[in-house]
Amino acid sequence: MTHTDAGAELDPVHPVPVPARRAHGLKPAEVAERVARGEVNDVPVRSSRSLGEIVRANVFTRFNAIIGVLWLIMLFVAPLQDSLFGYVILANTGIGIIQEWRAKQTLDSLAVIGEAKPTVRRDGAAVEVSTSEIVLGDLIEIGPGDKVVVDGECVEADGLEIDESLLTGEADPVVKRPGDAVMSGSFVVAGGGAFEATKVGREAYAAQLAEEASRFTLVHSELRTGISTILKYVTWMMIPTAIGLVISQLVVKQHGFKDSIARTVGGIVPMVPEGLVLLTSVAFAIGVIRLGRKQCLVQELPAIEGLARVDTVCLDKTGTLTEGGMDVTELRPLGGADETYVRKVLGALGESDPRPNASLKAIIAAYPDSEEWRCVESLPFSSARKYSGASFSEGDGESSTWLLGAPDVLLGADDPALAETGRLNEQGLRVLLLARIAGELDDPEVARGARPTALVVLEQRLRPDAAETLRYFAEQDVQAKVISGDNAVSVGAVAGKLGLTGQVVDARQLPSDQREMAESLDEGTVFGRVTPQQKRDMVGALQSRGHTVAMTGDGVNDVLALKDADIGVSMGSGSEATRAVAQIVLLNNSFATLPSVVAEGRRVIGNITRVATLFLVKTVYSVLLAVLVVCWRVEYPFLPRHLTLLSTLTIGVPAFFLALAPNTERAQPHFVRRVMRYSIPGGVIAGAATFVTYLIARHYYTGKGSLGAETSAATLTLFLISMWVLAIIARPYTWWRVTLVASMGAAFVVVLIVPWLQHFFALKLVGVTMPWVAVGIAGVAGVLLEVVWRVVDRRGSA
Repeated sequence: MTHTDAGAELDPVHPVPVPARRAHGLKPAEVAERVARGEVNDVPVRSSRSLGEIVRANVFTRFNAIIGVLWLIMLFVAPLQDSLFGYVILANTGIGIIQEWRAKQTLDSLAVIGEAKPTVRRDGAAVEVSTSEIVLGDLIEIGPGDKVVVDGECVEADGLEIDESLLTGEADPVVKRPGDAVMSGSFVVAGGGAFEATKVGREAYAAQLAEEASRFTLVHSELRTGISTILKYVTWMMIPTAIGLVISQLVVKQHGFKDSIARTVGGIVPMVPEGLVLLTSVAFAIGVIRLGRKQCLVQELPAIEGLARVDTVCLDKTGTLTEGGMDVTELRPLGGADETYVRKVLGALGESDPRPNASLKAIIAAYPDSEEWRCVESLPFSSARKYSGASFSEGDGESSTWLLGAPDVLLGADDPALAETGRLNEQGLRVLLLARIAGELDDPEVARGARPTALVVLEQRLRPDAAETLRYFAEQDVQAKVISGDNAVSVGAVAGKLGLTGQVVDARQLPSDQREMAESLDEGTVFGRVTPQQKRDMVGALQSRGHTVAMTGDGVNDVLALKDADIGVSMGSGSEATRAVAQIVLLNNSFATLPSVVAEGRRVIGNITRVATLFLVKTVYSVLLAVLVVCWRVEYPFLPRHLTLLSTLTIGVPAFFLALAPNTERAQPHFVRRVMRYSIPGGVIAGAATFVTYLIARHYYTGKGSLGAETSAATLTLFLISMWVLAIIARPYTWWRVTLVASMGAAFVVVLIVPWLQHFFALKLVGVTMPWVAVGIAGVAGVLLEVVWRVVDRRGSA
């Protein structure tokens, strides 16, 4: 077995001998010396942007630059009321900065709560420290589920197996022995040990990968990329249109140079959908804050959006549908085995593993260790193997070797013990087999000839909120797939107790071909005996069928699937590796929080789609009006103050409330196409109707003050059509939506009837005939809007 060399000592937990100096770790003075030299793991946490980055991102934008230049021009050539749009931009930018800063504080505080603290051995004592406090030369202890946070050299190993697939792409775990290198970014799948930190901070392998952005990428956000695409199109339209407008207004110049400049700026400003980016970031930020209050850490903002698009949720049973803990309910000796002796074996097996899983913890609680037994060799539990093992010296000169694991893995298909196991599994109970073997633990076929000795029956505690959460997903048309490493019949019984029905499949029977596997996954609901690699393959197979997949899990066997899923969701009590790769961490370990995340995502996407239509209708009609003005060689009908008033009442204020309203609509793909198919016809109708009113008014009004009367008539038409667009987008109506639309209309009426507001906004309806003509044109345009909207709706749903 093992032996000790001179100058080395045998650690009681890790049986591999290590030099005495290294086994005790660094002394306090050595730690202080390394800190002074800067040999600390000081890689910044990627939780959110700094305050400076937030300010820069909100202030220095392409459209802020355009608006800023136009604002400065207006401050010199026009009254204060024509410069109001500039103050609106200042307010928008300020709101954006404040909300994102609040979201950052929420994220950072939750990240601290959820941060894993590696165990470091210093001066002979094991202490938990922050990742950023690790220094060069530290001795770091690791066990199943732990993430390797810095590069190092293995010093102790007890069946240590490390998965490096996130770094190398190699799926099989690597067995590590003293002297082997370990890389940051990998994680432990079995066994335990310790390693000495040889590279910390930015020198570590994973830190270099992260800085090069070659592995760890952000969640894809269709909303974010869609808005960027829209803004790109808007810029292309704006530049030639604005140039044409400037030239035409300076040539026309019937009412003075300054007035022509003011009307030119009035034509350019509304082309910019300046509030769209703000409202998107505010909606995401408020979503983060709301979820933060429910102890949900969103590690990447677009993850909220991603989960709202999910149509398939893959659930790991243990820790998700069931609580982490278990209870031993029965011990069934087999083949005449002595129960007292079996209890001693189980107690010794529990003591042999320094980092027991949930099953072994239940066995430890039920069967205390026998002090005479000594573990001489151990085989840690692995999700791929489905069993663990140990060899003992029993204290009376006898020795024995045992395996503890899945009966259907350790036994042949015709073994009578499997029939009994099946009956227990059908009740939703978990069953482990204790088997004695004659061979060595390092034998590749260690389970061959295993002699069944006892069945250990475990009862899993169902999460009280799991049934309600599964019901929510069913109501929302989201498929739930239970994927577990446990026996398929047992998992199916647990799922059945929670109201989840469907075909139960043993994953060992699944085809390896992706297309065939995808077909099986569509048909089945519960999958048992799934290996970690299979979980990853199953996620890929579902995605190949066009599904947007979320994966929940808390164990090290879930890491690969979590990383490959569209959205990875980890429990706060899960392994460090799962929390590191997940986009969403449920710090309260409550599966019932997921509906809140889905609802928040649907609120953000549905509402941003609504308000984006509002903003882009304005952009389309502004561009069209500018083009028509250039073609007819007339003065632009509006001053900046008119469009500031219209934008505030029909877009700015309503959009803010609509963006934050509840919304349970299923998120739809093709954001840009959906928004543009409404906003283009809406904008064309609004722009054309407004210009028709303006041309009629130009023929109707003559003499001094005619331009003001023409502008007022055109403004009335544009306001009424914009209100109609708002009324359509605000559907389905609730009391507060009706109140919102009505109050915006009432505010415009107040402007029209209060003399000082008439003067301030240069709005006064002259006569009776032309205002009623404006109302009539707006009414015809409104009917056209309704028809076009319904046609678009029908085509979109076809």
